[in-house]
Amino acid sequence: MEFQDYYKTLGVDKTASAEEIKKAYRKLARKYHPDVSKEADAEKMMKAVNEANEVLSDPEKRAAYDQVGQGYQSGQDFRAPPNWDGGFEFSGGNFNDTSDFFANLFGQAGKRSQGRRQYQERGEDKHAKIVIDLIDAYQGTTRNITLRAPELDATGHTVNKERTISVQIPKGVKAGQHIRLNGQGSPGFGGGAAGDLYLEVQFREDARFRVEERDVYQTVPVTPWEAALGGGIEVNTPSGTVQVKVPANSQTGRKLRLKGRGIPSTTPGDLYLLLEVVLPPADTEAARKIYETMAHELAFNPRTGA
Repeated sequence: MEFQDYYKTLGVDKTASAEEIKKAYRKLARKYHPDVSKEADAEKMMKAVNEANEVLSDPEKRAAYDQVGQGYQSGQDFRAPPNWDGGFEFSGGNFNDTSDFFANLFGQAGKRSQGRRQYQERGEDKHAKIVIDLIDAYQGTTRNITLRAPELDATGHTVNKERTISVQIPKGVKAGQHIRLNGQGSPGFGGGAAGDLYLEVQFREDARFRVEERDVYQTVPVTPWEAALGGGIEVNTPSGTVQVKVPANSQTGRKLRLKGRGIPSTTPGDLYLLLEVVLPPADTEAARKIYETMAHELAFNPRTGA
């Protein structure tokens, strides 16, 4: 029988590493796999590639092959050494299309029970972004997203197909966190499992809020008299309406801390209210007179601090 040069079949050197053999096998399996290949001899080549990989990817089989194959070239007449017994046992499968060379080298057990190892590869993981409102991080919600992915139609052509899936946004999620959707990535090859989809959470831009990890900064407009005189005000926050006391003589930029009212978690963040003094417009006669009175009575100059 002819000697089978498994290294030549996979296109690797005899010194190839396990990783190099694995990569070569993947490349050839994709080329000759019956599901996708248009090569005329695809099935024959796929069998040869599978057989070569079966031997070279297993350290014990590879060592036995290298031992008895010394000095042989591909196609030369081969006879196993006298009293040679591979002594290998194989489990599972009904693969009866290995070569006579394989059966002779590894014993008839290999011919009878070696299972055909079809090339399989897990699908690639995919990454995308999902934009949510800040309030969704406080309460949790469900979002429907549409995914588009290439698929083979009945005629073997590649078409883009859309599908909609429901995504559970957990309470307490923060910006930059990834939500993993098992099996929603690229489909596997040769029956392999599909990859996963990782959604990176982003918060929709809102001029009222700034988020740092789980701490939230919210701008709160106040009137000049609220800032100057102090007193209680009502503020709508992402966690609900709260009553806040504004200290007297507050200025724009003053920060009020509400402990534990940031994004929820085992250790929740804090909510910081940033006061912004807003002046009423002098668009009526009465308003202008009030401003004139203030200018006369207060004699205040913010540029000199007097």
